[in-house]
Amino acid sequence: MMLSSTVPEAASRLLSFVNASPTPFHAVQTTVQRLEKVGFSKLKESDGWDKLVKPGGKYFFTRNQSTIVAFTTPQNWKQGAGLSIVATHIDSPNLRIRPISKRTKAGYLQVGIETYGGGIWHSWLDRDLSVAGRVITSNGSGEFKSRLIKVDRPILRIPSLAIHLDRGVNDSLKFNQETEFVPILGLISEQLNTTSESPKSSTRDVQASSIANNHHSALLSLLASELSIAPDDIFDFELRVTQLYDNQPSQLGGIANEFVFSPRMDNQFSSFCAVDALIGSLSSNSLLEGNVNCIALFNHEEVGSVSSTGAESNLIPSVLSRLSPTPDLLAQSIASSFLVSCDMGHAIHPNYTNKHEENHQPRINGGVMIKTNAKQRYTSDAIGSFLIKKLVEKKGGKVQEYEARNDMPCGSTVGPSLSTMGLRVVDVGCPMLSMHSIRETAGTSDVQSCIDLFQSLFENFAQLDAKLVAE
Repeated sequence: MMLSSTVPEAASRLLSFVNASPTPFHAVQTTVQRLEKVGFSKLKESDGWDKLVKPGGKYFFTRNQSTIVAFTTPQNWKQGAGLSIVATHIDSPNLRIRPISKRTKAGYLQVGIETYGGGIWHSWLDRDLSVAGRVITSNGSGEFKSRLIKVDRPILRIPSLAIHLDRGVNDSLKFNQETEFVPILGLISEQLNTTSESPKSSTRDVQASSIANNHHSALLSLLASELSIAPDDIFDFELRVTQLYDNQPSQLGGIANEFVFSPRMDNQFSSFCAVDALIGSLSSNSLLEGNVNCIALFNHEEVGSVSSTGAESNLIPSVLSRLSPTPDLLAQSIASSFLVSCDMGHAIHPNYTNKHEENHQPRINGGVMIKTNAKQRYTSDAIGSFLIKKLVEKKGGKVQEYEARNDMPCGSTVGPSLSTMGLRVVDVGCPMLSMHSIRETAGTSDVQSCIDLFQSLFENFAQLDAKLVAE
């Protein structure tokens, strides 16, 4: 039997997106570049939108460079129109560099880190790690600039302990995340041999000197060289958001290239699909009539979404109110809106089939799954599920169902918090394996299935909703 190894084009585009986006900052930057290339205009939250947003327009805005909202208005758009929204998140569990990261022990240079989110931390052992994030630089004349950095080579590693020194490791792997989970950057002797002594600080170098006291000079020199500046020009770097990332690129896998082996599938997979679908909808009739089409890529979902760039911020309420600026228009808009919260879900695992409820076992490349939970950890109800099934049907796709077992806790995502403003919300996702590992596994065919759902939402929801009577 011959196996097809043809790779869906959408999966290849996903790889490019993820490989360019080791942090939420980079994911937003990559998204902005794609949107501007097809004619989207940037809005500022500090500006008035009354004269800027017009029928037939394409717009986006960012907040703190780490979350983005983009939307298109139909040709017949008027204030009070509904919004068809896809909401995702672009953060993933990772390791963040501490404000004072300089550590040395037993002849090694080490970098202090803090865990972010609920990662499978043992998967970070013995991996080729690098750093990416945001750096604040100064030019000596009082001007400061925020710049993104991505070091494209492995510079860090968290080595595991040899089995000869821990004979029970295969029976029970345990380690202290504070003392036994510290990355090594290099050897002290090498830093002494290669790093020259820093010059005495001038008045303008006080902050730079402070930074030098908190972090290894070799690390600062590397960041400076990546930006083609002097180490003293680094005013600060966003220590809570400059993070370690897996230097191994995302890639296709499986005997027929049916898998994506990659970091950050949760949830850059869904975020990429949202961007791709919004851009793909530009050539459809959705720009002629119907709802405003909108995507929102949030930050901080992995730590609760409670931040100025998370789903519990005022981002979506702000967009709704600015497009419908009176209480009556806002109420009309909310009543006509529909939000699809998309986050990755758990595929049935061949080695742990008993972890799934027997009638709810989503499979990789089986299509988008609807997530339901009676305790409202997910917000899908019968009407929301019906709408998703009809939207998928219009693209010839398939829908899977997911519910957690009663004897296991159920996860959650951005949907429940966004539903509190009165929006109709449904939670969906694509199945994956190894969620929250440094290397996760998703399906290549599911990429297009997810894009198709979102495009169907943008193209068909308003007409479908007009035919739905729910009293």
